[in-house]
Amino acid sequence: MSRASRARRIAAAAAYGGGGLGLIVSACWGLLLGEAKLARRWVGPPSSTPPVGDGMYGTGDRQPLTLGLIGDSSAAGLGVQEAWETPGALLAFGLATTSARPVRLVTAAVVGARSTDLLAQIEKIRPHRPDVVVVMIGANDVTSRTRPSDAVDHLGRAVRRLKAEGTEVVVCTCPDLGSVEPIAQPLRLVARIWSRQLAAAQTIAVVESGGRTVSLGDVLGPEFAARPKELFSEDRFHPSAAGYAAAVGVTLPSVCAALGLWPEEADAVTDRRLFHADGATPVASAAARAAGRPGSEVSGGAVDGSERGPRGRWAFLRRRRPRPIPDPVPADR
Repeated sequence: MSRASRARRIAAAAAYGGGGLGLIVSACWGLLLGEAKLARRWVGPPSSTPPVGDGMYGTGDRQPLTLGLIGDSSAAGLGVQEAWETPGALLAFGLATTSARPVRLVTAAVVGARSTDLLAQIEKIRPHRPDVVVVMIGANDVTSRTRPSDAVDHLGRAVRRLKAEGTEVVVCTCPDLGSVEPIAQPLRLVARIWSRQLAAAQTIAVVESGGRTVSLGDVLGPEFAARPKELFSEDRFHPSAAGYAAAVGVTLPSVCAALGLWPEEADAVTDRRLFHADGATPVASAAARAAGRPGSEVSGGAVDGSERGPRGRWAFLRRRRPRPIPDPVPADR
C-alpha cells in the first residue's frame, strides 16, 4: 500500500468513522508507547513553563492583524528562555515586517496538548477575532494512545470551525519524531514512519477543510539529527531558539500567502511532476510527497474550474524559500 493510500485511509476513517488502527500493528504500538515513556523519564518533566510572547509586534497606523497560535508545546515555545524566542513572537514579528502592519499575537497552546484539545483552545482565542491561526500539533498524538483517525478528525473539526468564522488556517503537521535521541532504535525508525503517516493524513483533512499545511517533518528531522546540540534545547526533546527559528522560517511564507500578502506563486516552486498541466494533483498524492519534504506547503487548488476530481480534492504542492527571521521587537507588551 502506498503512503498516499495509507494517509487516505486514515483520513477516510476520520471522516466517516472507523478505527484506522488496521494500519498499525498493536504490539508495535505498545512498544512505541513504552519507549516514549522511557524517553520522557530520561528527559524528565519540563523544568520550566514556556515564556509568554503575547502582545503587539511591529508599528504603524494601519489596523493591526491578529495572529492566533494553538497546539502543543512546540506552539507554546517550550525549550527557550525568552519570550522573543518563541515561535509565536517570531511569526508575529515576521508577519508585521512583511505586511507593514502591527500584529497582535494571541496564544492558547498548551504543553502536552493533543488534537482533541484544539477546539477548547479555539474558544480561548475567538474573542480576539484572529485573521489567521497557526496550528502546531501531532507529536503527542503519536506518543500517546490517540488513534490516528481520531487525531485527524479533531484537527479537521478545528480547521472547519476557524474557516467558518472567516479565519485563515495554516497547520504545521506532525514533526519527525525519529530525530528524538531518547527514543531508542529500532523504534525511532518506527516513530519516523508513523509521524510521516500522520502528517500526510493531517494534510488531507486540513486541505479538505479549507486550510493549508506546512510540513515540518524534515525541517525537524535530518537537520536536527545532524546538529542536535544547536537545534535541540537542553531537554533533548524540544527545539532550541535556533530550532524554532528554522521552523518559523518555512512557515512564515505560507502564513503570508494565506493572508494574500504576496501572490501564491511568488517565491515558490510548484511540483508539477505527474500532476495535471496546471500543477494541481489529488490531495492524497500531494500529502504523501509533502510528508517527506522539508518546508512543503499543500493548499487547495482547482482544475478547469472544479475543486474536486475523481480522486478527491485538487491541491497544489509548493516549496517556498525559507525566510530568515530577525529578532522580534515588541511594540507593546
